[in-house]
This record gives sequence, structure tokens and C-alpha cells, in this order.
Amino acid sequence: MSTESLFKPFKYKNLELKNRIVMAPMTRAQSDNGVPTQQIADYYARRAEAEVGLIISEGTVINRPASKNIQNVPDFYGTEALNGWKNVIDAVHENGGKMGPQIWHVGDTRNSPEYPLVEMEKASTMTLEDIQDTIAQFAASAKSAKDLGFDVVEIHGAHGYLIDQFFWEVTNTRTDEYGGKTLKERSKFAIDVVKAIRAAVGEYFTIIIRLSQWKQQDYSTRLANTPEEMEEWLLPLKEAGVDIFHCSQRRFWEAEFEGSDLNFAGWAKKITGQPTITVGSVGLEGDFMAAFAGQGTEKADLSELTRRLERGDFDLVAVGRALLQDPEWVKKVKEGNTEELLDFSAESMTTLY
Repeated sequence: MSTESLFKPFKYKNLELKNRIVMAPMTRAQSDNGVPTQQIADYYARRAEAEVGLIISEGTVINRPASKNIQNVPDFYGTEALNGWKNVIDAVHENGGKMGPQIWHVGDTRNSPEYPLVEMEKASTMTLEDIQDTIAQFAASAKSAKDLGFDVVEIHGAHGYLIDQFFWEVTNTRTDEYGGKTLKERSKFAIDVVKAIRAAVGEYFTIIIRLSQWKQQDYSTRLANTPEEMEEWLLPLKEAGVDIFHCSQRRFWEAEFEGSDLNFAGWAKKITGQPTITVGSVGLEGDFMAAFAGQGTEKADLSELTRRLERGDFDLVAVGRALLQDPEWVKKVKEGNTEELLDFSAESMTTLY
């Protein structure tokens, strides 16, 4: 099995990566009251030292009252939290890595003792003033990322959180300019977020957006049922300022539409002409949702992944659980020591190493 294609450099705008491997964002919820600790900095620096090309942080929330659903999810606003993130990015750079924060608002997913449902902001009930302030706070956090020295910023527009709730007709029943019967119409909120971030960070700072068809509320749902619907979804986001599309699937090898074996990232690249990131059970046999049920999974062959990468379906590959379990995953793959790769244990979901 040749993995040479995974280790070719990648360059786009200001972003120069040593290889094609991205650490996928994975919620850790271990930042004390939203402030990243030294342990968080060490956790990311360890992956940077072990030659991960680009690290995308766990989801970090904007300055809105209902932006998080777990207390120790990290903030990306406020002096104390931003100082913590400055320590993180400095540690990553010192160890030869590149990194961007994932900027997030959880939307209508709050249901815990700390964050009860009565405090929720719903895509169907946010006032226009709420929406405009939320857009401004996305831009403010992205500007902070650039000012702190991060290399990129990623917008979390997937998995049934706030931006995705605007995309999805089930959760977006608005009758004003942020609603609509079509996916294109319901994309206005995301487009306005991207435009505001682009204005805040300038032309040459790389903006990534993470998108998904599936939702945590419904794994089988789809936003775009045809390539034409996907065009109406993705092309306006490109025009607004998205540089790289991070295309989340539960299993990267699954075809997006009948008649082609292209996956989501493959179709996104074909439609937009922009670089894309594929993700979804890379390096493991089992679906990632099994991890939340406490199931481990065995390591998988990478030949199908590299076949698609070499064919040009996508440009970058995001690795989640495999890197959570094994900080040395990239080095081992590069050196051909795949027999030393660790099987995934669900215990790593709750530990920070």
C-alpha cells in the first residue's frame, strides 16, 4: 500500500502544509469554564510534533448567550480564553504545525442541567437583531483567530448545529428573508456569516467551512438530493468567500449520488473547483457513531482513501478517532509502520492525551 500521495505538500493562499493530513475537530470539553489550559496546548502540540499537516481545533464558541451546550467547551472570545488560545497556537507553531480554530454555535441542541432547553436560541425564533449580532460574533471570533496567529479559520456549518439548522427545512420554518422553501434561500444565514468573516480577515486568509448532509438529529436526512441542488447550495458559499469545503460523511467511501462513486468531497470539488477535505471513519473499520456507544474499532487499510486522493477527488484528508487514539498516527503511516497503528478504544473519547 503506497501512501505517498498523503505526504505531498499543499499550498493555497496563505496556507502551506507539509502533507495532506488534517486533524479533524473533535469536542474535548476539557477547557475549564471555556478557557483552554496548558494540557490543551500540550495535546495539540503533540500532534503538531508528530507531523499532522493541519490541525482543526475542537469546536470553539462565539460570544452569544446560547452558543454552547457544555460548560467546558472552549470559548473563542474574551481576554482569558483568547490568551489560552494564544498559548495553544504558539505551542503548535513551535512544534512545526499549522492550526485553525473551528468557530461554532450549537443552536437548538441545548439540553443539560447547566444549559436547559428554556435558554435555547432557535433558528425559527431568533429575531433579526439576534441574527445580525450572531453574524457579527462569528466575524469577531474569526478576526481574533487571525490576530492571534492562527493559520486558517473553520466555520462549523454541519451536524445539525445553528448554521445547519438554517440550511435544514425541518428546523428552519422562518417566513422572513432567512427562511424559504429552497436550500438556496435557507443558505442566506451561512452566506452572510461567510461574507462577514471574509470582510474581517481579508482576502488572503483561508476560510474553511464544514458541511454535512446528515444531522445528529437524523442520520439519514439530506440537504441536497441531486448534483443540481448541491450546486445551488455550494456555489453561493464559494462566491461569499469560502476557500475550502470540509465535507463530513459518516463513511468517506460512500458515494454521494447514484451513477458516480464520487463522495461528498469529490462532488464539492467538481462543482466548486475549490479544494476539499474528506472525512469519515478514515483509518478505521467502524462508523464513528459507534464510539459514542462505547465501541472500539479496528484499524483499516488506506488503499481506497489513497486511490481517491490520487484520482484528484479531494485535496486533504481529515483524520479523527485514529489521531485521538494515537498521536503518532501520521508518522507511523509515513514510515510504513502501519502494523504499529493502534486500534481505537472508546476510552480515548474521554481522555486528553
